[in-house]
Amino acid sequence: MGLTSDVVLVGVVLAAVLLFAGTVWIWPRLARRGWRAVGGRIGLLLGTQLLLFAAVGLAANQAFGFYASWADLFGQEKDQGVVVDHTRGGGPLEVVASRRVPGASGALPQAGGRIQQVGIVGRTTRIATPAYVYLPPEYFQPRYRTHRFPTAVVLTGYPGTASALVEKLRYPRTALELARAGRAKPMILVMLRPTVAPPRDTECVDIPGGPQTESFFARDLPEALRTHYRVTEKPGGLGIIGNSTGGYCALKIALHHPGVYGAGAGLSAYYKAPIDATTGDLFQGDKELRNRADLEWYVAHMPAPDTSLLVSSSKQGEGNYRDTLRFIERVEGNGRTRISSIILESGGHNFNTWRREIPAALEWMSGRLEGP
Repeated sequence: MGLTSDVVLVGVVLAAVLLFAGTVWIWPRLARRGWRAVGGRIGLLLGTQLLLFAAVGLAANQAFGFYASWADLFGQEKDQGVVVDHTRGGGPLEVVASRRVPGASGALPQAGGRIQQVGIVGRTTRIATPAYVYLPPEYFQPRYRTHRFPTAVVLTGYPGTASALVEKLRYPRTALELARAGRAKPMILVMLRPTVAPPRDTECVDIPGGPQTESFFARDLPEALRTHYRVTEKPGGLGIIGNSTGGYCALKIALHHPGVYGAGAGLSAYYKAPIDATTGDLFQGDKELRNRADLEWYVAHMPAPDTSLLVSSSKQGEGNYRDTLRFIERVEGNGRTRISSIILESGGHNFNTWRREIPAALEWMSGRLEGP
């Protein structure tokens, strides 16, 4: 009976409906002025409101994937990732499960590709995190047996769940359809949360005395992928894309590490790391580290990196619209860094909006990643 279970959602909705009907039925009996009648009315109204609120909350969580479990909801998540058994011959990446691509027509990997659930342990940062890896059909076809594929790291928002990238945002299915239509090259997708040290929101920062999240994405993750998959090893063969917090991380990592990531796309991204109860003190008084995490400051004061960036927003519904226009203007004036944008007329900070942007973003990413 997990938080995302359909049984839980249906049960709460049914309970809300029954309690509402019961309230209407019994209300005449509680019309008196006695304390019991008043207490009964208060109890019924409060119970109905709570069940309705719970039903709406569960439905929203099902649609947008905010929390994966009850422990995640209440900030009690203890799981630090999939355990990787470093036996002889093992490495920083281990496959723990494999399944079909949702919506793919072919059952065989050669026809519909494959999604592998993996555990990754950073060699230098010792950060352990689970991820999903989409391998395109070509990866399994004999004529591509020596082919190395361009690869995109895909990040959720905070808190987010990696499975939502597969099931809700449909990244693998979209990449498969784009490649079949000739609009994008076959790509490997590596899908995970930027929150690699849950429940803390690290904002992809190397926190002094804490998780070295930026180093994990800049150094450990690319190294782990090269040891296990046929990913292209050219500097421009790796890209990174994300939404919300993941979008901020993608832009920052592409800016900071252009020799590793040839392109970065931020969907509904913000441009400065927040400091709140979920992040804690990210910078420990280090002004240089704080400035580096401010993307507008970085673009204005640091040498322009040779990389490509994509940002997205909506004229109505997104809070980052003006910040996005200002960021585009700053990048346009700095020389070597290339900037593109997706600006919708309207669209909120939600999965529906990102699903409208992902096909164009993956097509853009494919056109900027080096092949073998």
